[in-house]
Amino acid sequence: MDQQRTENSLTLHLGHEELIIRQRYEALSIFNDVLIALWFLAGSILFLYPEQEHLAIWMFIIGSFQFLVRPAIRLARHLHLQRIPEADSGG
Repeated sequence: MDQQRTENSLTLHLGHEELIIRQRYEALSIFNDVLIALWFLAGSILFLYPEQEHLAIWMFIIGSFQFLVRPAIRLARHLHLQRIPEADSGG
């Protein structure tokens, strides 16, 4: 289990500290969803100011593009899982 946990983790060394991200595809998906929400929230707020409408439209376009990233993350996770060899069943 420890080996599988290590293989499924991403460790970043920050000086004397380590940041360990487990299930990196799940973390990436959550981060992407947060960015989508921020783009749409910012775009919605900017639409309250008519002079910022052009920028608001671009925020919606960026957020919409990130909706395309969501299935790409899931596909990358699936393809990555396909490359991991099965554990030896006691032979």
